[in-house]
Amino acid sequence: MKSVSIKRNIIYNTIYQILTILIPFITTPYISRVIGATGIGIYSYTSSIQTFFTLFAALGTVSYGAREIARNRDNESVRSKLFWEIEILTILTSSICIIAWGILIAITNEHKIIYIILTMNLLNTIFDISWFYSGLEQFKYTILQNSLFKILGTVLLFVFIKNPNDLVLYIFIMSLTTLLGTISMWIYLPKFIKKVKLKELKVLRHFKETLKYFIPTIATSIYTVLDKTLIGLITKNSDENGYYEQATKIINVAKNITFVSLNTVLSSRTSYLFAERKYDEIKEKIKKSINFILFIGLGTCFGLIGVIDNFVPIFFGEGYNDVSILIKLLSPIIIIVGISHCLGSQYYTPAGLRLKSAKFIIIGAIINFILNLVLIPGLWSKGAVIATIIAELTITLLYLKNCNNFYNIKSLVETSWKKIISAIIMLVCIVGINFINLNLIIKMSIQIVIGSAVYIISLLLLKDDLVIDTIKNILSKIKSKRKEVIV
Repeated sequence: MKSVSIKRNIIYNTIYQILTILIPFITTPYISRVIGATGIGIYSYTSSIQTFFTLFAALGTVSYGAREIARNRDNESVRSKLFWEIEILTILTSSICIIAWGILIAITNEHKIIYIILTMNLLNTIFDISWFYSGLEQFKYTILQNSLFKILGTVLLFVFIKNPNDLVLYIFIMSLTTLLGTISMWIYLPKFIKKVKLKELKVLRHFKETLKYFIPTIATSIYTVLDKTLIGLITKNSDENGYYEQATKIINVAKNITFVSLNTVLSSRTSYLFAERKYDEIKEKIKKSINFILFIGLGTCFGLIGVIDNFVPIFFGEGYNDVSILIKLLSPIIIIVGISHCLGSQYYTPAGLRLKSAKFIIIGAIINFILNLVLIPGLWSKGAVIATIIAELTITLLYLKNCNNFYNIKSLVETSWKKIISAIIMLVCIVGINFINLNLIIKMSIQIVIGSAVYIISLLLLKDDLVIDTIKNILSKIKSKRKEVIV
């Protein structure tokens, strides 16, 4: 199969990530004011329960499927057979979970209509073949479809959602547009696979392997999804769920900016490199990736801490003051998860060491679960945040310690210290601007501009290799273009 440009795929994913950032920035201020913290909290709580069923439905086919397709992408017959085997397995596991979900709905009285609507998210698991395109590094097909339906969903929200009573309709629009976007991916499938005889398929041979990917996935959900469930069950306060949902929404946007696009593209390429045994190239890619993640992540983390008190009232409106505190507490997660996500997607998963990484994730999940039970009753959503930070930090340290010298803590320290100093200098400048008596929007705009400038200048003065190399590359390209014009 023809090789796909990494740069082009990073551009595709970056454009998509920009869209996933822009849409929440457009819709969240409106929805937070129209639906309110209570409505958002109800959605957060009910969707957290549905997510557990979705996880069991997908098993580990998303990560496993992408890896297997990436390893066999040059053989059309093998990849076609792999696709149908993994897809049929997904249909079987999803069908079982949909039946279990139906039983839950039947015995539940509270939020029954919402649970019925959320069934579409389980159906979405059956039709989701993004893993196939990811393995082939054909990201433009998933990005195009998802982008179209995200835009459609945004338009529908502004047209139909007018007051807190529209919560059910809001959830319906969110679920339906996601499902339609997923189904539309099947349009392009005939371009990449050929017909396979049913008797040639061996579906169950993948079950054991998908479990290896499922174990860390379900363990991870303990501190990414169960937090929301426990906040709702323990506090009985939908507003607390609403605050936590809004805080994690901002942090997730920061994660998308920092590392999601980069790791999504390089994961499939690294799987291919492992198959080719090009280990030095893999180490170099991991080193460059973490360097970039630290550059963006530290700047974003310290920047958020500095501007968030002004950002929250502007963005969410009145009644969301607690969100500021939660975001300040959660912001280090951008860097912590960025590192572990990079090692997971560019080393542990491509190297076939998913079970090894699963052990570390399970340790983190156990720590998180215990701390949630201890901290949420007294600190409510803040307790969930503290538990998440400790759990994620534990996992990242274990990842670093056990990645067979593909990356290590020494390299992390050498790469990060200049960025940390620059980020602290930036934070001091941003906080200082808070003492100036200005309109909130103007003040925050000044903070962002000056903060960014101070961060880059500080890195230049400290001669950070990433910034210096980037500037050299830009200047080199400018000189080359000038020569071409002269010639």
